[in-house]
Amino acid sequence: MEANQEKAPETATGGDAPRPVRAVCVFCGSRPGNRPSFSAAALDLGKQLVERQLDLVYGGGSGGLMGLVSKAVHDGGRHVLGVIPSALLPEEVVHARISSATYTHACHVLPA
Repeated sequence: MEANQEKAPETATGGDAPRPVRAVCVFCGSRPGNRPSFSAAALDLGKQLVERQLDLVYGGGSGGLMGLVSKAVHDGGRHVLGVIPSALLPEEVVHARISSATYTHACHVLPA
């Protein structure tokens, strides 16, 4: 994060009073990408989450940018939840450094 950038308030609205944000969901590449700056940004994001005492929810894989974010968060002592579609289980390598995993049949968002 740039030194001159202000930190966003770490609260979420809902109901009568703001409540603190406890976790962030990250969706990014399961591969490292073509530029070293992508991997550096993923590691920096993980470190920023740890510094702000935020847990991680992500796709559960061990590879690519998502794996780098989860490794940084886990190594920093925060909780890492992997949400893994069961259809990907034969192919996806579940990260050994996740705190817990949830398996789902689909990744569809239902209308409210």
